[in-house]
Amino acid sequence: MRFAELSGNEPIVKAMAGMVDSGKVPHAIMLHENNGGGGFSLAMAFLQYLYCSSRSDGDSCGVCPNCNKISKFIHPDIRFAFPVVLSGSSGSTVSPSEAFLGDFRTLALENPRFTEQELYAAFGFEGKKPVISVAEANALLLSLSIYSLEGGYSSVVILFPEKMNLPTANKLLKMLEEPPAKTLFLLITHEPEKLLPTIVSRCQMFRVASPLVSAAATYDDSGMLASLMDALIARDLMAALSVGEELAALPSRESAKGFCRYAAEKLRRVFLYQQGLAQLSEDDAEASGWASSLNPRFSRMTLGILDRTVQRIDRNVNLKILFTDLVNGMYINI
Repeated sequence: MRFAELSGNEPIVKAMAGMVDSGKVPHAIMLHENNGGGGFSLAMAFLQYLYCSSRSDGDSCGVCPNCNKISKFIHPDIRFAFPVVLSGSSGSTVSPSEAFLGDFRTLALENPRFTEQELYAAFGFEGKKPVISVAEANALLLSLSIYSLEGGYSSVVILFPEKMNLPTANKLLKMLEEPPAKTLFLLITHEPEKLLPTIVSRCQMFRVASPLVSAAATYDDSGMLASLMDALIARDLMAALSVGEELAALPSRESAKGFCRYAAEKLRRVFLYQQGLAQLSEDDAEASGWASSLNPRFSRMTLGILDRTVQRIDRNVNLKILFTDLVNGMYINI
């Protein structure tokens, strides 16, 4: 994957190329994308540029041995970690992700902009709850204690680190606090608000724009989210339920999921404003206004409800039941 193959995110590409060119590569980079966004492609293009032996004009050559191995996801100094359904001992030093690397490579080669759900489907995890376990962290610690096989950087790409349990997160934090020389962590997350703040603070954060990131800017919900939020902030349950009925009458299940993605993006912005991290969010006066009227737990709790709603839409649960439940859950947490 070369930078030239990417679409958009020119400021991030320029910044990443500049890190390599200046020799000032941070030990941890976090790419915040929307589901199915361009974070993974961007991460791989960056790694290809970093490892390329013949880079020029701000891009990798695409043909040297390192570029060839990275494009096939088989470079020995680049490790991948992602959520899986647990099996075996948590004290193991064998990476749980390793058993799924073949399926992972197949999916990534076919579609590097895969969604989280597509990843789990490729692994046969539908209806289950994959996690990044302590065993994964143990395996990473062991692998990073060994020098890189080709004398350059040792890199770790962690997909969806928000799926780490607390013991795993604490082990990752220790790695980020005391990284071995020439070690690079690339974290690709949909929900940085679910990560330990101390992990986020140790990463260079980039907000990756993608077709889905623009949900908050381009999805036309006819003001339904604003009406719902106004009703909730006013503690008017009947008005909120009325908006829920409008949502249940959306013309398709894809429209219903589109609303949920739109709402999730807006509430992530609310969370960032509440945490004093406005620089990590796009300018959004509406989200900023809501942030001052909502309790700090509202966004976090509602994001979980929205995730479950999307999953149940995919399972053909009745939309009126789903959106009534969604509105009730939001009202309880307001």
